[in-house]
Amino acid sequence: MHATLPYLENTDFPPLTRRGVSTLQVNLGYLCNQTCVHCHVNAGPNRTEVMDRATVDDLLAFMDAGDVTTLDLTGGAPELNPHFRDLVSAARERGIHVIDRCNLTVLEAPEQTGLADFLAAHRVEVVASLPCYQEANVDSQRGQGVFETSIRALRRLNALGYGTGDGARLLTLVYNPLGPSLPPDQAQLEAAYREHLAADFGVAFDRLFTIANMPIQRFGSTLLSHGQLDDYLALLKGAHNDANLDGVMCRDLLSVDWQGFVYDCDFNQMLDLPLQGGGQRERPHIRDLVGADLAGHPVVVRDHCYGCTAGQGSSCGGALA
Repeated sequence: MHATLPYLENTDFPPLTRRGVSTLQVNLGYLCNQTCVHCHVNAGPNRTEVMDRATVDDLLAFMDAGDVTTLDLTGGAPELNPHFRDLVSAARERGIHVIDRCNLTVLEAPEQTGLADFLAAHRVEVVASLPCYQEANVDSQRGQGVFETSIRALRRLNALGYGTGDGARLLTLVYNPLGPSLPPDQAQLEAAYREHLAADFGVAFDRLFTIANMPIQRFGSTLLSHGQLDDYLALLKGAHNDANLDGVMCRDLLSVDWQGFVYDCDFNQMLDLPLQGGGQRERPHIRDLVGADLAGHPVVVRDHCYGCTAGQGSSCGGALA
């Protein structure tokens, strides 16, 4: 795999500072039951990196000492971590909103019996990847048969009360472009998703996030292989919108890798750009930051950050404008 960080280092992205930490986004490991072309984590079935119980306890200590209101769980497939359900239960007991970034197909895996029921019982928000409402496009990006399995999983979630609009069991779908282009208008695409999924499959959902593909890891390596990286970076820079700087997720979010080391965002994590100013250690760990005040600390930026400010903006919470 080609490294893209050398192409991102010489940056003129505007400086950013933190406001604090209201969202703790945790990568529970790179193990996944899928291998997606657009994956910025390079996750897959053969990855062995999985967060251990001691680090899970460090996360809980950080949440107990701070002002975290949202725990955002990602991977790989975060549900494949053996401590996933314990962590979710502990966070919900603390009144913390939990997001599960789910690839949907994991809900249909034989070894995950009862997973969907568990998520519903704990009122976990499911943020589910579905890069298109057409089978061919999804399978080309995520693997043969993924679309059909995803539709079954969505119907299962609907039957458990997800997608009803009551706010108790939020079902959010996520769109990623198939290639090196910006996402379309989020509101218009959401309307199209809603119409097609309801008419063709009887599936309902609460909202849609559009997220730009980042020029890092598997997607970035593919761009380099096809000689498209420079053009994609130029597209992102050319579409930069200063108005999006206030809403980028790194100003209120802390990203934690499977070992417990801390970053400004999930993308910096994948580029191995650790949090700066987080204590005495060059690479701060979540246990080093228990009770720490990170407001006013600088955010580490490189050229990939234009992926969050281009056009309507992009974050783990969808469009910014």
